[in-house]
Amino acid sequence: MDHKASSMESEGSVHLQMSELNVKLSDAGSISPTIFEPRISSIDAKTSSATNAAGVIRPSVRAPEKKLTLFALRLAVLEKAASGIGTLGFIWATVVLLGGFAITLDRTDFWFITVILLIEGTRIFSRSHELEWQHQATWSITNVGINSFRAIKSSSNFIIKTVKAVCRPVVPSRMGSNQSREISGTRNQASWKNWDKQRMPTRTWTSSEVPLLPYAPWVFISRNVSKLLYWLQLASATACVVLSLIKLVHRNYGNIEKGDSDKRNRKSALIIFYSLALAEALLFLLEKAYWEWKVSVSRLLDSVNKECELGESGLISIRRFFYDAYSKCVNGSVFDGLKMDMVSFAMELLDSNSSDEQLIGARILRKFSTSPRFSEDTLQKIGINLSVMERLVEMLNWKDSEEEEIRYSAAEILSKLAGKRQNSLRIAGIPGALESISSLLHASRSQSGASDEISEKRIMFDNENYGSWSFNHLGLQILKKLARDHDICGKIGHTRGLLPKIIDFIHAEERLLRHPTATPSQIVTVKRSLQVLKMLASTSGDAGKQLRKEISEIVFTISYIRDILRHGEKQPELQILGIEILTSLAIEEDATERIGGTGGVLKVLFDIFLNDGMPENQSHVRKAAGEALAMLALESKTTCQRILKLRLNGNLIRALEVPLLRVNAARILRNLCAYSGGDSFQQLKGLTAAAPTILEVIMKEENKMQEVMIGAASCIFKFMSSQDSGTMFRKAGIREFDLAHRLLLILKKYEYPSIKVPSIRRYAIELAIWMMRENNTNVRTFQTLGLEKELESVMETTSELESFNIFSGTVGLCRHRLEMHTLVETAMRLMEEDPCVPMSEDIANNNSANPKLS
Repeated sequence: MDHKASSMESEGSVHLQMSELNVKLSDAGSISPTIFEPRISSIDAKTSSATNAAGVIRPSVRAPEKKLTLFALRLAVLEKAASGIGTLGFIWATVVLLGGFAITLDRTDFWFITVILLIEGTRIFSRSHELEWQHQATWSITNVGINSFRAIKSSSNFIIKTVKAVCRPVVPSRMGSNQSREISGTRNQASWKNWDKQRMPTRTWTSSEVPLLPYAPWVFISRNVSKLLYWLQLASATACVVLSLIKLVHRNYGNIEKGDSDKRNRKSALIIFYSLALAEALLFLLEKAYWEWKVSVSRLLDSVNKECELGESGLISIRRFFYDAYSKCVNGSVFDGLKMDMVSFAMELLDSNSSDEQLIGARILRKFSTSPRFSEDTLQKIGINLSVMERLVEMLNWKDSEEEEIRYSAAEILSKLAGKRQNSLRIAGIPGALESISSLLHASRSQSGASDEISEKRIMFDNENYGSWSFNHLGLQILKKLARDHDICGKIGHTRGLLPKIIDFIHAEERLLRHPTATPSQIVTVKRSLQVLKMLASTSGDAGKQLRKEISEIVFTISYIRDILRHGEKQPELQILGIEILTSLAIEEDATERIGGTGGVLKVLFDIFLNDGMPENQSHVRKAAGEALAMLALESKTTCQRILKLRLNGNLIRALEVPLLRVNAARILRNLCAYSGGDSFQQLKGLTAAAPTILEVIMKEENKMQEVMIGAASCIFKFMSSQDSGTMFRKAGIREFDLAHRLLLILKKYEYPSIKVPSIRRYAIELAIWMMRENNTNVRTFQTLGLEKELESVMETTSELESFNIFSGTVGLCRHRLEMHTLVETAMRLMEEDPCVPMSEDIANNNSANPKLS
């Protein structure tokens, strides 16, 4: 019952698109293979697919951020070269000039050297602090700082605002609320309602908004200090160039008297100093020019942002990444920044205590996880980093409206991670992971004080401050991917309150199912919850048994599915999922009784199964309904009696003539005859009218069709007297010898048990036993045909495969009442009771009349 389900995944959009609903019905589920045969994995197919996958060489995708790390390296080389020359010039001035020629220097030279040393010394030793300020103000610097040439256009406005700000007193409330979430970028207005709202005050300051002085807060907040330091850097370098050029051009270093040996090297020393100062300043200005060229003219950051597919808000993330890389190159080795990549950078930010940094990291990982170009490498890196996965799981519990996007991004990343089984196991292994995923499902029931009533269900809808449906979809999507592993299914069942939440989401009212303009998100939610429930119900082993018990014990499960079947003719993908859930639940005896005892379930299943007016493209729904009915009737006397009360025997007999329905119709008839009990004899006797059709199919068809018809015959024929059976054979135009020969050929054909038709040998022997008990002539026929030899062969090749009615994967369920050995022994004993009488002449006559049987 593990069928392919449609994946309805939202690619970065909170509201689902209508195109997501146009999923092929075959993706919603199918009935092949069925629960009546074992399902095994094909090792050859897996090996072949693995070989093909290994043979495909994926084209390497160049990381766009490499351009930024290379740019940061080149800038750092220029910066360190300038700083090195500046340091050398500083040492030269302090040791050689001021130390050796201080009292002999010309007055202008002294002050020129002093000014240059002050401004360059300040610039060199404050460079790291400037980077620190810029780093803290990354998300606030939108134009000034990086794109400084653009800022020149508005410099006059800057000065005017600065003057006004000096006279403005401190305002306790946070200033510039419109800029407080510049990091957030652009966003779908319908999705994130609180996008432009001011963030609620917290107990800590945001570093970029700290007012350093009690007055003029706009000027002296840290993000503006970084701008000030940037312009001071440029001013100091320009001043250094001007002063150095003046001295190098005019060369007025003072007169040296003849014979004054103390001043003879002064001119050379001054030329060296001014040259060093000029070289250092020019290198710094070259660095800034290169910076502005790449950022402002070539628009490197915008280009990388576009390649990374981060959108308009992603430019802030790109700037932050660049500043980090540049700072590492400047403060450490110039090669340190080359080790950075966007994914590792985002994972580091995700672990930050700053909500802005967490948002940047979550956005980057979300975009990269959903991008076809970057998703594979991104998910691989996240999947091997357990601390990051734990952080993402933790974020699922953040229900503050201010952290909605962070939570949504974490959920979407986890939904992508869960797409691979190994990651699913890691996620499920995190303590509290399933409880965190459960918190995404915004459905609950209020506490009721009375023990004789159930509180009302409440499902939260999107409101002004929170998009609850988006989290419902993602939560169910994560659960659907996790539920592919049966061990995780067991954990889902043990998670407190999770199963009732999932079941609450399958509730669909008649208006929702039949209205042509039903809300797409609600339909998708119902579908995903049904898919999850189907996976849980079809789990094998002890975990599956417990899950089916718990699911069926929730009082709303079956009635919700009944409503979907009754009103969902326009939603066949929901109907087939609901039917498959009932089929899986029916594995358990108690669940079967609950399903049969829920009013209208059996009737609506028959309405679907026997609905000839259903479109051809929905035929798989009819097949699934038939399989569910056959499953419900299996070994359930009460269900069989309820079916008989519906008085549909004639419809079932006619269904045997419809190729689409005859397999499941035959199963239903067999189970009715086998398990209804002796008090239903008169009703069951009417089913013998199907005998001619069954005989005809046995003689003409092969494989599965032949198997179910032989099974039906072995049970239905028992309700016929000898006279009735003779009439039946004459009406069908088939002799008993022909049927006996057909059964013998089947036993010869299936020398060993078959996975596709695991019960065909059992049913053939059961029918042979009925024939021998019904007519002693048939005993001699089987003796002459050599049935005893075939029975001995069957005795030697029986297996557990033939001992069960149904299967869950490769596990057999619902064991047959009689073992194969018992059936074979019964057949051989019947053959021994009547000694073999030579019938060679009669056999020859029969073969000449039916050459196909010889």
